[in-house]
Amino acid sequence: MKWIRYQQNTGTRYGTLHEDGTITPQPHSWQQVLAGEPPVRSAERIERDSVQIRNPVERATKIVCVGLNYRDHIRETGASVPPRPLLFAKFASTLNDPGGAICWSTALTEQVDYEAELAVVIGRKARHVAEAQALGFVAGYTCANDVSARDLQMGDGQWTRGKSLDSFCPMGPVLVTADEIPDPQNLDIRCTLNGELMQQSNTGEMVFGVASLISFCSQAFTLEPGDVILTGTPGGVGMARSPQIWMQDGDLVAVELQGIGRLEN
Repeated sequence: MKWIRYQQNTGTRYGTLHEDGTITPQPHSWQQVLAGEPPVRSAERIERDSVQIRNPVERATKIVCVGLNYRDHIRETGASVPPRPLLFAKFASTLNDPGGAICWSTALTEQVDYEAELAVVIGRKARHVAEAQALGFVAGYTCANDVSARDLQMGDGQWTRGKSLDSFCPMGPVLVTADEIPDPQNLDIRCTLNGELMQQSNTGEMVFGVASLISFCSQAFTLEPGDVILTGTPGGVGMARSPQIWMQDGDLVAVELQGIGRLEN
């Protein structure tokens, strides 16, 4: 099932997206359905193009991110493979919608980079979870862009500020439920900038897979429903190119994930 959150005149609503591009409005959110409320199978449908799509999680308590988690990205940076997941966080105020503008002040940063990522959305409370059971705690998956101000990220000596400017975490357009993606370690992932291919890889390149990441995080802190794990980015980031490529005013950046969709900003 593909859940979508959208804006209409009556406010923000949830629905399920069909292959023909129509939406069945739902009386409950995906969070409420996970808690036991049944989805409806109504004859009523609306056209996706007639509404404004919002990010599917609305607001996450935690956005947990993973650095250097793709082998091809590690190779391009010349870094060593981390012995354990390298975690950092983005603030909830970074959340952005499909089609939303990624904004920054040039007085603050002039090195804004894209990072295509698979986002994992937690569906139920997870604490001290074994890796073998970890995928059972996933509500679903969506596309994300871990937008990064590299001059702040590298200049600060730690990554929080450079990763957490407002609007720096677009997500969407849909939340694909976990039952539709039984193996999150075999998804093609790509990023384009103004139509030019920048990143192209597969989630099989991850050093630490989704189950491993959930288990690792849950040993240290509680993962709650609606929390998001950004699982790392593949090779091809602007910082690692020669010459380096930074996003500019008016650019169109798109993240695509197999079986999930296309996120444009």
